Amino acid sequence: MRIVLLGAPGAGKGTQAELIVSEYEVTHISTGDILRKAVKDGTELGRTAEAYMTKGELVPDEVVIGIAAERIGLPDCVNGFLLDGFPRTVAQAEALDKALTNKLDVVLSLDVDENEVIRRLGSRRVCQGCGRIYVAEDVTGDCPACGGKLIIRADDQPEAIKRRLQVYRDQTEPLVSYYRNAGILKTVQAVGDIEDVFERVKTVLKDVS
Repeated sequence: MRIVLLGAPGAGKGTQAELIVSEYEVTHISTGDILRKAVKDGTELGRTAEAYMTKGELVPDEVVIGIAAERIGLPDCVNGFLLDGFPRTVAQAEALDKALTNKLDVVLSLDVDENEVIRRLGSRRVCQGCGRIYVAEDVTGDCPACGGKLIIRADDQPEAIKRRLQVYRDQTEPLVSYYRNAGILKTVQAVGDIEDVFERVKTVLKDVS
């Protein structure tokens, strides 16, 4: 299956992506992870991307498109993949359509109220050591997994959250209409327990597969 996962920041895309990848044995492609690694490694791409990411802005299309197209072309994507964080604009979606030999099967849109998104992002903590993500009220002190320091990511700061949501509304929400017109959009209510949301995802994917 060739899947794209859409949703506002904080909608739970990363969590649901992990469950989908495990259940359906497809390759997880997260452009966010790729870009953050480039930032951490201090590469030329990372330095360019960092200026946008810390302000909650989108990395330029030409950078992201090149990364995604190259990744999809690797052998582990032959039997299917899940794109998480790409495409983010209609221009990227059009470029993806051109790059794919086999077209997308389904686009899952995780639907969450904006107030809930703000609450989730404001309470998120990330380990500097292993990168695990926690909810503030669930942990005290350092990372339970590796002992690393838990921090608030730069793009989870209040002003960055507001900017990220505005960018999403302006540039990414139009993808919902784009893929609905293409006939492959499926909307999933992403509220409640993680397991409940995943059951809804599986119901949708059962119809696709």
